[in-house]
Amino acid sequence: MVKKAAKGSAKTRQRPSEAVPPPKQEADEQPGPSSSSGGDRPMRVYADGVFDLFHFGHARALEQAKLSFPNTYLMVGVCNDEETHKFKGKTVMTDEERYESLRHCKWVDEVIPNAPWLITKEFLDEHEIDFVAHDALPYADSSLGMDDVYGFVKKLGKFKETKRTEGVSTSDLILRIIKDYNDYVLRNLSRGYSRKELGLSLLKEQRIKAGMHMKQLSQKMRNQRLQVAGRIRKHMVDRVPRILPVEMEDKVKDFASNVESLVDKVVSGEAGLELVENMDKYVSGFISGFERRYSRLEKVIKNSLTRTVRQAASPARRRKASDKALAVDKKPLKPLTRKAALRAA
Repeated sequence: MVKKAAKGSAKTRQRPSEAVPPPKQEADEQPGPSSSSGGDRPMRVYADGVFDLFHFGHARALEQAKLSFPNTYLMVGVCNDEETHKFKGKTVMTDEERYESLRHCKWVDEVIPNAPWLITKEFLDEHEIDFVAHDALPYADSSLGMDDVYGFVKKLGKFKETKRTEGVSTSDLILRIIKDYNDYVLRNLSRGYSRKELGLSLLKEQRIKAGMHMKQLSQKMRNQRLQVAGRIRKHMVDRVPRILPVEMEDKVKDFASNVESLVDKVVSGEAGLELVENMDKYVSGFISGFERRYSRLEKVIKNSLTRTVRQAASPARRRKASDKALAVDKKPLKPLTRKAALRAA
């Protein structure tokens, strides 16, 4: 992916998909215009573009151009800032930075700085270019009044098609930064950049920082909710069904739901500032109070169950206890001694 189609051109934006691997190329049967001049002469292929924020989509396009022929000399033209800003718009990287990025790509044999926006016959002859590599979709340019800036090369039969890698482009990368602008501003502020270097007013800086604090508070609230829910689940889900009636279990669940609703209001800002500032204390108090009350309730229920179990002993055990009592009653009474009779009287 090199130059991107202007709005309204035949190129349509597609949804991200798997990166397109470079097609396997057999020895090309189509001879280049100057291939007859030398048997071992490499095919001179030219690819051009802006190559801003050089990424793997660019590299894959250049890889396909390089592998177009068994013996290829790949030249890459990079448009300078003046041409690019005039026909396409502002770039993130300067032209010198973009030149240097291409020099470090292993598929590139030569970088041509200050490349023309529109390829001419004179340019092809000057660099002895056999083929121009680019994706085949028409690249329209309304400023030049052209439906396809590569139309001239296609008519000459010197066009070599490459496949675009969908899902990555310079525009997509810039969009990610714009979408998460505040996060990247805070990232650079934390790394020592000043608000003036980032082009921020004092008010905007404070607003972004306040938003960051609210986001951190929101995450803290969610973590606390998970802790509360985990402790309630530990006590109520594992134990309550065995010892509490269904009605009481439903009431506990309703209470937990009300707590969740309250925390949601805190996170969304519906609750008051005082409640937000003291949420740690409130949550800790709730957990401690809940555990104390539950411990007492659990002891009462266990004692009650113990008494019930004792009362519901097995019939055999009850018969044994009854027979023992009867045996005691049937024992013959010993005659009272004189001393015992006097004591009884």
